[in-house]
Amino acid sequence: MIVLITGASHTGKTVLAQKLLEKYHFPYLSVDHLKMGLVRSGETKLTPEDDKELTPYLWNILKEIIKTAIENEQNLIIEGLYIPFNWKESFSKELLEHIDYYCLIMTQKYIEKHFTDIKQYANSIDKRVDDSDLTIESMIENNTRNLEMCKKYECDYILIDETYKIDLKLEK
Repeated sequence: MIVLITGASHTGKTVLAQKLLEKYHFPYLSVDHLKMGLVRSGETKLTPEDDKELTPYLWNILKEIIKTAIENEQNLIIEGLYIPFNWKESFSKELLEHIDYYCLIMTQKYIEKHFTDIKQYANSIDKRVDDSDLTIESMIENNTRNLEMCKKYECDYILIDETYKIDLKLEK
């Protein structure tokens, strides 16, 4: 089984992947680690700020990793921002049966009520160097856009509205 976890920045993708690792012992790949490895190694001229160009660049690699894991009957969790909403187009119907996709989306109400907590937990696993550009407005905008895109591309999403509680049950 392949589990894809995506969503806007600060929605808890890495924390959820870590919890799934601990519960199911599925390894996980952080797309941010892949991105920074490629950037720092000089294998790409892209920079961490080149989000629009990074998505197709990284997805081209990730989709082949996913296919390889499925072919080898291996479980894998992949989490990060750079999973396109049209991800299903990269796989046959048979391969799609082995992939679960979850986009974490916070509602405007949740963001407004819990913004201080969201910033406080930003370093739960990843140690962010600079978080000063994170605003309530940008979070609301990014999460609203992601919800629209999930609906447009018929992607599964987890709506975080009242409390932050996510408990995924995976098939082994």
